[in-house]
Amino acid sequence: MPPAEGNRCDYVSQWVAIKTRWKLAIDPSEESALAENPTRCPNTPITVKLAR
Repeated sequence: MPPAEGNRCDYVSQWVAIKTRWKLAIDPSEESALAENPTRCPNTPITVKLAR
C-alpha cells in the first residue's frame, strides 16, 4: 500500500481493475488487504476495461 493514506483508495481501485481485467489470481495476503479496503473507500469507483 502507498504510505500516503490519501492515495490508498485510488491504488486499490486500480489494483482490483488490473487483476480483474487480466484475470490474475490473488494470494491470501492480497485478498485480506482487498477485503479491508472497500469499507474504507465506499465511494471509490472501480472501472475495468476488458482485455481484447
